[in-house]
Amino acid sequence: MADKRLLFYKYVYKRYRTDPRSGIIIGAEGDPPKSIELDGTFVGAAEGLGAELGGLGPCPAEARELDASRREVIQILKDLKQKHPDKDLEQLVGIANYYALLHQQKSRAFYRIQATRLMTGAGNVLRRHAADASRRATPAEGPGEDEDDGASRIFFEPSLYHCLENCGSVLLSVTCQGGEGNSTFYVDYRTEDGSAKAGSDYEYSEGTLVFKPGETLKELRIGIIDDDIFEEDEHFFVRLLNLRVGDAQGMFEPDGGGRPKGRLVAPQLATVTILDDDHAGIFSFQDRLLHVSECMGTVDVRVVRSSGARGTVRLPYRTVDGTARGGGVHYEDACGELEFGDDETMKTLQVKIVDDEEYEKKDNFFIELGQPQWLKRGISALLLNQGDGDRKLTAEEEEARRIAEMGKPVLGENCRLEVIIEESYDFKNTVDKLIKKTNLALVIGTHSWREQFLEAITVSAGDEEEEEDGSREERLPSCFDYVMHFLTVFWKVLFACVPPTEYCHGWACFGVCILVIGLLTALIGDLASHFGCTVGLKDSVNAVVFVALGTSIPDTFASKVAALQDQCADASIGNVTGSNAVNVFLGLGVAWSVAAVYWAAQGRSFEVRTGTLAFSVTLFTVFAFVGIAVLLYRRRPHIGGELGGPRGPKLATTALFLGLWFLYILFASLEAYCHIRGF
Repeated sequence: MADKRLLFYKYVYKRYRTDPRSGIIIGAEGDPPKSIELDGTFVGAAEGLGAELGGLGPCPAEARELDASRREVIQILKDLKQKHPDKDLEQLVGIANYYALLHQQKSRAFYRIQATRLMTGAGNVLRRHAADASRRATPAEGPGEDEDDGASRIFFEPSLYHCLENCGSVLLSVTCQGGEGNSTFYVDYRTEDGSAKAGSDYEYSEGTLVFKPGETLKELRIGIIDDDIFEEDEHFFVRLLNLRVGDAQGMFEPDGGGRPKGRLVAPQLATVTILDDDHAGIFSFQDRLLHVSECMGTVDVRVVRSSGARGTVRLPYRTVDGTARGGGVHYEDACGELEFGDDETMKTLQVKIVDDEEYEKKDNFFIELGQPQWLKRGISALLLNQGDGDRKLTAEEEEARRIAEMGKPVLGENCRLEVIIEESYDFKNTVDKLIKKTNLALVIGTHSWREQFLEAITVSAGDEEEEEDGSREERLPSCFDYVMHFLTVFWKVLFACVPPTEYCHGWACFGVCILVIGLLTALIGDLASHFGCTVGLKDSVNAVVFVALGTSIPDTFASKVAALQDQCADASIGNVTGSNAVNVFLGLGVAWSVAAVYWAAQGRSFEVRTGTLAFSVTLFTVFAFVGIAVLLYRRRPHIGGELGGPRGPKLATTALFLGLWFLYILFASLEAYCHIRGF
């Protein structure tokens, strides 16, 4: 014959309670379960948060260049980790900063600035920026946010408690921290109903805790009432209130206007969850959705046993692929069983996550719970085994058996956990910081006139050999650096007067530079004319020899720097062709347009005779086609590229291009002095 508890199981979908005064069983419509988990949170809170965050959607990429830079920085970090496993993250970030600056695509303006700095002894701008970034890598520790005001703080520690229904009582701890420790504190406490009711689920309690000088911990005990009714897990609260300061004799100090000696701080409210122990348990995951970082290594997943903890239960589990793949690709497969002992309410299973260091990642897999197996069933074992024999059960025994079946362990709603593997936030932040540090606009830009003048009068090493191991040892300037510095220090100081790029978002620097370049161009043109008159050269010869050579040297050095630092020949060759395109289309076009407008305003037509221009332009065009043909031929596999390659083709190409330049100067000069006939 089943006991009274089994009769109550028949009505599990309703709420029954025994009146503590009369002992009569009272039935009522059950409220929806509170579903309070062991940590005091509500089921669905994390799910709602995940839905809220998921509704935001992915942010669109700001630019394709930013994505390309991120991929490059990620690959650099991975390569450096494999090459230097003994270095810590800060050292790898410093090396990666220099590598990213060195190998990313740069503009022609950057190569000109770099070539000019190396030629004038100002040093390598990439090394200077990387060294400055390394010195500023470690931020200063700021002061703590929370400062002690000298008052004692009284609070629950911990604030969440769990106990079985048959434990008899639960012990709560109240802590007193800080302060001078020479005062006596009186603090009241009382219990408050939640889903558990005083008198039927727990014993109502209230009182006063006294903290004497030097005491830091007090405990209070709340009685738990055990019944034989199957019900959901319930909770109640214990609140701290009415803090007073007094002495050991009970004399309270009046409240003054000065600084308080003590105060109640959070958590002032403790939550006690009573776990019903009259059922084998409902097994489920603590959360329905779990976000983990790929750098965690191993993720711990909690499986909780609610609504009872009677008997020993074995619970199988396994992982199931989603967009994430097991077998060591994104995670290691896990399969096994968890064994819950009698009165045991929580177990933890582990799954290993593989860290493949992706910048953006959002893959998921699932962990599923199998049907629980009841090993030790306690009081219900006899009833469940009655039907195994040949004897036919009576109606009462059938009813008792059916009610006993309702006490078997079952799976809850959250029996399938979705695990989302996201990118490592530390790795992502490191990549974002490197992206900011490797902004070339910040590398070549300046922030103040003081910085510009100090850089103008300082001699820096201009070594162009790049170390493969990422080391950046500071080197002393060479003799060539000192010579070039003293030859160009006047121009460096002069151009240090240009407004820094930080002012007016760079527009002040741009405007002043255009003005100064125009003035210097006019000055150099006059000086070239005077030089030609002095040595007896015609203007046409002076233009194609000395003026062209002087204006093209910066382009030559910029192309050299681009060839050494860029991964392809586009920047090196494009720098030369782009410079000539600007000179022809913009330089001549703007100058002639201004002159035409001026003479039109004067009422006269603007005419310029060609002279020997037709011959020199035709000669240049022929040699240009020869140069293009050579570059196309160098793309053959046995040479391998437009620049560099084997020693033989490299020297032959150099000799050919230098020969074309000398031939151009020779034929242009002979035609200018009428030794050969032009057209």
